[in-house]
Amino acid sequence: MSNTQIIIRLLISVLVSGLIGLERQLHRRAAGLRTHILVCVGSTLIMLTSLYIFDIYKDKVAVDPSRIASGVITGIGFLGAGTIIRYGEEIRGLTTAASLWVVAALGLAVGCGFYTAAIATTVIVLLTLMFLRRLENKIFGDKHPKG
Repeated sequence: MSNTQIIIRLLISVLVSGLIGLERQLHRRAAGLRTHILVCVGSTLIMLTSLYIFDIYKDKVAVDPSRIASGVITGIGFLGAGTIIRYGEEIRGLTTAASLWVVAALGLAVGCGFYTAAIATTVIVLLTLMFLRRLENKIFGDKHPKG
């Protein structure tokens, strides 16, 4: 993989996660623009590192590039858990935790060059965050939990 390809993948991860992070920031959530970008760029770097390690050692030992990536998905749960707060009977932060989990996955997808899935997922997540909130408000009013 060329240095240009590496930089393009990192920049795409900034773009896709930045769009989601901006939506979270606009709604004043605990994890906003910078957090989402950092999670995604970190995940992209981890996937790039996994691919790099695989490329270096593929002829010497059995290496599975997905093993490091699976650690990202497990580890992101700790960061997401930090965004979930309970206020009496109300729980807040679940949507933000889920969006952090998704941008971690986006980083992994971009890191291995799976651009179509990353871009399509970004669009789906943005539509979900921006438009389903309005639908929930119309159907449930203020009685539904806030993410």
